[in-house]
Amino acid sequence: MSTKIYVGNLPYSVTNDSLESNFAEFGSVSSARVMMDRETGRSKGFGFVEMATAETAQAAIDALNGVSVDGRAITVNLARPREEGRSGGRNDGGFTASKRSGVGYGNGGFGGGRY
Repeated sequence: MSTKIYVGNLPYSVTNDSLESNFAEFGSVSSARVMMDRETGRSKGFGFVEMATAETAQAAIDALNGVSVDGRAITVNLARPREEGRSGGRNDGGFTASKRSGVGYGNGGFGGGRY
């Protein structure tokens, strides 16, 4: 079973290939992916690496956590599973006047109404 690793505080120059080659020193890498911004096409500064075994993953974590890459100390640890029900966008309803009674901003949204 593969083990997923979170790699944070990456310099924007890091690519999928360079990420994979750095972790390959410690064992077989199933996948390596730097997360990219959809709109700009630029790195978000973090990524994920899947290692073939938990032992090789732990060896990579122990060796690479805190190492300086292009002047930035990277964070390397086990990835946490995604939380159920999260959709990437706001799901708390945002700000509405109904949650803030007596403020005087109308009946909803981000403004309007009486002053």
